[in-house]
Amino acid sequence: MKFDFKSLTPLQITAFVMAVALLLCLFHMPYGYYTLCRWAAMLVFAIFAYNMWRSGNQTLAIVFGALVLLFQPFLKFALGRPYWQFIDVAAAVFLVIIAMVKKLK
Repeated sequence: MKFDFKSLTPLQITAFVMAVALLLCLFHMPYGYYTLCRWAAMLVFAIFAYNMWRSGNQTLAIVFGALVLLFQPFLKFALGRPYWQFIDVAAAVFLVIIAMVKKLK
């Protein structure tokens, strides 16, 4: 399967940028970066949930909705750094796979 970078949609680019931002959370960053990343992730996952729901893929819409709830910055989940690192990597991989497999508009 050949991947054409010239035909990326704005949502695919957004997915790749968010994946990089989540992977940067593996490094020691200022606390403000993690807060900004939570806000951005919540927004990106909400957009993806809406997009998936609109396209008729309720399963992925529910998964993205769960990610919205997990990353929302209002009621923070104190899971500890190792758990958040795992979640960040899993979410980044999930975003890249979705961006490469699905036709995002």
